[in-house]
Amino acid sequence: MKQITKISVLFLFVMTTLNFTGCQDKKGAGISLDNLDTLTSPKADFYQFATGGWQKLNPLTDEYSRFGSFDKLAENNRKQLNDLILGLAKNDNKEGTVEQKIADLYNLALDSVKLNADGYQPIKAQLDQINALKSTQELVAMLPALAMDGTGAYFGFYVSVDDMNSNAYLMQTYQSGYAMGEREYYLENDADNTKIRNAYKQHIVKMFMLCGYDAAAAQKSMQAVMKIETALAKAAYDNVTLRDVQKNYNKMAIADVQKLSENIDWVKFFNEIGAKKIDSVNVGQKEHLHAVSDIIGSTPLDEQKSYLAWCVIDQAASFLNDDIYMQNFDFYGKTMSGKKEPQPRWKRAVSTINGTLGEAVGQMYVKQYFPAENKKRMMQLVKNLQTALGERIKELTWMTDSTKQKALEKLSTFHIKIGYPDKWRDYSKLDIKKDSYYANIQRANKFEMDYNISKLGKPVDKDEWHMTPQTVNAYYNPTTNEICFPAGILQYPFFDMSADDAFNYGAIGVVIGHEMTHGFDDQGCQYDKDGNMKNWWTAKDKEQFDARAKTMANFFDSIYVAPGVHANGRFTLGENIADYGGLKVAFKAFQSATKSKKLPVLDGYTPEQRFYIAYAGVWAGNIRPEQILQNTKSDPHALGKWRVNGQLPHQDSWYSAFDVQPSDPMYIAPENRVNIW
Repeated sequence: MKQITKISVLFLFVMTTLNFTGCQDKKGAGISLDNLDTLTSPKADFYQFATGGWQKLNPLTDEYSRFGSFDKLAENNRKQLNDLILGLAKNDNKEGTVEQKIADLYNLALDSVKLNADGYQPIKAQLDQINALKSTQELVAMLPALAMDGTGAYFGFYVSVDDMNSNAYLMQTYQSGYAMGEREYYLENDADNTKIRNAYKQHIVKMFMLCGYDAAAAQKSMQAVMKIETALAKAAYDNVTLRDVQKNYNKMAIADVQKLSENIDWVKFFNEIGAKKIDSVNVGQKEHLHAVSDIIGSTPLDEQKSYLAWCVIDQAASFLNDDIYMQNFDFYGKTMSGKKEPQPRWKRAVSTINGTLGEAVGQMYVKQYFPAENKKRMMQLVKNLQTALGERIKELTWMTDSTKQKALEKLSTFHIKIGYPDKWRDYSKLDIKKDSYYANIQRANKFEMDYNISKLGKPVDKDEWHMTPQTVNAYYNPTTNEICFPAGILQYPFFDMSADDAFNYGAIGVVIGHEMTHGFDDQGCQYDKDGNMKNWWTAKDKEQFDARAKTMANFFDSIYVAPGVHANGRFTLGENIADYGGLKVAFKAFQSATKSKKLPVLDGYTPEQRFYIAYAGVWAGNIRPEQILQNTKSDPHALGKWRVNGQLPHQDSWYSAFDVQPSDPMYIAPENRVNIW
């Protein structure tokens, strides 16, 4: 189940920096020749040429369905975090302190003896409560409490900035309630989806039986779950439609929400979750919420009870005994993703700490691994890229001056976040006890939901971070017009202190340009400098933009990612535009930084060639066939291979760097190349 969000991240799952002034004395190439496959021509398959050696050096281990540069860096960060947490876990920490909370939760996650002794008992009270429901009204009345504990059923909700009023928070609903996450798994009847759907049915039966149901009851419950989840999936938007920010903005008065979805008492629902006195809601997908009401009103109570029980079991599975955990992994890990074995328990424990007390751990992480002066240095690099994007906008031949002026105003007002927040989260109201691992997860979920809902009626906090400092990622948020680069991603292979500008602009420079370009991709371009969904384009300029974006979408639609399976160019359009713009802007900034002093050829490669080799290295990776299929359905980013081979043929400077000619396999005629930002 996934929350609908407009925040654009670098990677679905950057780096100590220097002031790039053009001074390159004693700087190295940055690239590792061992990562290359020099038997492959860069004109035929640049991804294989630039990363083929890396792929051999970093084979997939059984716990991974995809392992790339991001994952390798995240592994290192995870080990660093584990060392920090272990130091706390061995101590006798004072009750109520952050240290006590981190230590106790970590120790509970590692205590396999207690987890296995507890079995499914931590969720038994919830299951008993569901089984005791006597009416649909009682069932609906239980939904708020389940949601606050982290059990999503039928639909989801959250508080976020109002797209039409960036100075105010707004309650939002979004489609959810089907555990496989993508509607295609329920609705499409090709061999791959049918195989996964049949495996899911078996998985549901096994999970019910592991939670005390006999075989007949488990089979009957599975049929009820599939009936309801399929109905929810049928009513859901596909992922392309979910990217239409206009279609997914439907601000409605509570009374109108009640008319749309009449079988839920919405005033009571919002009162129960602590969102009292709200007068309006953005119903992200109206058809889905209407279907929720129909399902609640027409489905027999016993079937809905089975569905709610499944929602509890599925949500809790990662925090219960080994048998339940392994069955859960068998389906979601092995069948859907192709993994061979789960992560070791300590890695799962660190992930839980990151998800519950993330900023508390992050504060320790940056103190140990991210010196304060690096923030200043990174800011300078961002400013260099900001200048380059401004110059690119001014040079555009297809955009009129009036729209350019609006674009430049938006660019100049970017809110830039580097490394870590200036103000840290307060975890004093989160209780971590020694009763059970899952009970703490429930309390943590409620703590997070309370925090989110408490934003209603308050001024928008534009300094809030939506990633922890230790995260290996970056993002752009249109409603606050911000770009964010956590400390966790500010390391090699995204940045190398000992390398010259060719490497660093090709790696971290493109990452920065990518996030900046998100402010002007097919979604971001619909928001103004203040973060409001407001048109700032002339009609002619918007037509030009849409036509050029369509060229990008059509190009990626034509790519085969697996036999008989195409990439989805419309779904990945925003990320593809950001990759394209990031490359253009970073290369321009690189040229400016080295204009006064040309860089030498190093390791046999020119500076321009090393720029593109560094870029490809960011996306180096291995991936299993199952994960390719899953990502194509669910990930708005192109696959790593195509973030390289699908982008470089649209970069004129790449042709010059590698002397690519019309007879070469990757060549695209100039008139067919993308030309946007």
